[in-house]
Amino acid sequence: MRIGLYPGTFDPITLGHIDIIQRAMAMVDRLVIGVAINRDKAPLFALEERVFMVEEECREIAARVGGEIVVHPFENLLIDCARDVGAGIIIRGLRAVADFEYEFQMVGMNRALDSSIETVFLMADARRQAIASKLVKEICRLGGDVSKFVTPAVDAALVRRLRSKV
Repeated sequence: MRIGLYPGTFDPITLGHIDIIQRAMAMVDRLVIGVAINRDKAPLFALEERVFMVEEECREIAARVGGEIVVHPFENLLIDCARDVGAGIIIRGLRAVADFEYEFQMVGMNRALDSSIETVFLMADARRQAIASKLVKEICRLGGDVSKFVTPAVDAALVRRLRSKV
């Protein structure tokens, strides 16, 4: 069984993430979505909320393509998480050159830790390259429409959370 790990904070999950998930499903039998617990990032949504949103958004994808998607929170090293879930590949999405520089360093470190786990990069769809969770939150916080960047359920969650703080 080919198992892939797609890690991220998913705060919140965007259409860019969903694009990568859908395309990654063509490469693996089981895709583990690793929802990172990153205390340095101070996420807008609690871990449980992020896991729930990812599960909800992935339910239809898994049913449509016939593969298995598992959501797995993690706080350890990415390479250890990959080992924990039995992943042979780590899937990363790239939007811009800045992403590549960071990811290039990460791949080198991960290969030094475990050379048996490959990293595969998927370029973001051209229509989704500008989408970043950080920007989506900022647009919503300032009253902008983020419906082009997230699903209706995530849009509603963002509005509830960010507009209630104003």
